Amino acid sequence: MASSMLYGAENLAITRGRISPKGLGFNGSDLHGRKSFLKINLASGNSNFRGISKTLTVPKCSVSVPRPASQPRFIQHKKEAFWFYRFLSIVYDHVINPGHWTEDMRDEALEPADLYSRDMVVVDVGGGTGFTTLGIVKHVDAKNVTILDQSPHQLAKAKQKEPLKECKIIEGDAEDLPFKTDYADRYISAGSIEYWPDPQRGIKEAYRVLKIGGKACLIGPVYPTYWLSRFFADMWMLFPKEEEYIEWFEKAGFKDVKIKRIGPKWYRGVRRHGLIMGCSVTGVKPASGDSPLQLGPKVEDVREPVNPFVFLARFLVGAMAGIYYVLVPVYMWLKDQIVPKGQPI
Repeated sequence: MASSMLYGAENLAITRGRISPKGLGFNGSDLHGRKSFLKINLASGNSNFRGISKTLTVPKCSVSVPRPASQPRFIQHKKEAFWFYRFLSIVYDHVINPGHWTEDMRDEALEPADLYSRDMVVVDVGGGTGFTTLGIVKHVDAKNVTILDQSPHQLAKAKQKEPLKECKIIEGDAEDLPFKTDYADRYISAGSIEYWPDPQRGIKEAYRVLKIGGKACLIGPVYPTYWLSRFFADMWMLFPKEEEYIEWFEKAGFKDVKIKRIGPKWYRGVRRHGLIMGCSVTGVKPASGDSPLQLGPKVEDVREPVNPFVFLARFLVGAMAGIYYVLVPVYMWLKDQIVPKGQPI
């Protein structure tokens, strides 16, 4: 079903390799040319398609490879991301969030996290300026929330926000969390996975730090299908496909994995350009202890020296690619103003 016909958020429940959409649509796609498939039952919740039910066959995701050489993703690297946010932190809340991560989107994305008690212990990984944390402390006492990020410049912004004064704020690595096993009731991460050199390792860590029955909620980008947007996305940072999120969660050991689609209202559900905040993925930890998944050495060691000229070139090219995604929401907003309501854009 065309992406331009997607309106509102959708939920995708994963049960033993079967994807049962709740709401409108699931656009599957082959990640690595594999010939294995998943069956998807498509039941439309849109009034224009009520009563229609289809079964689609889409390729199943194969084993993921962190940052393949064919897609350099210049800012999907801890050192480049550190300096990228050194400058972005200055305008993040006032320029970036209004186009990609609004308060309405935040509240909608956090709903599946099931933050039902003020006494829950919550870790906000990659919490940055604390924008997502502001949504968390609506439901959980700030003293029970820890904000972790590798960027001291982003965290400095979080420390200035009055509702977050009682939060614990620490610098740390999403792929090597400084929390004991079975520590938290909820793991939240929004707008962070796109910078992880090894997403599978980060999600494995999410599993480890949660208590039995705890829930992880990861909010992140979705991959574009439009060729120009895809080109800049592959240059800039990680835009996972929905199937990849599912695979990473299930391989880490999570059960009851679900996806809820989100996006700015003025996009009218369009996803072909990709979204920096495009889905909220949740999974439940079924047993105490570490993840059953075994991984080798880290993809990236930030202690290793880098060539300063190569670093600068990567940083500049990645930042220029990022400018494209500053302009996309402006373009979509203008289309929303021009195209009559009810028509696809």
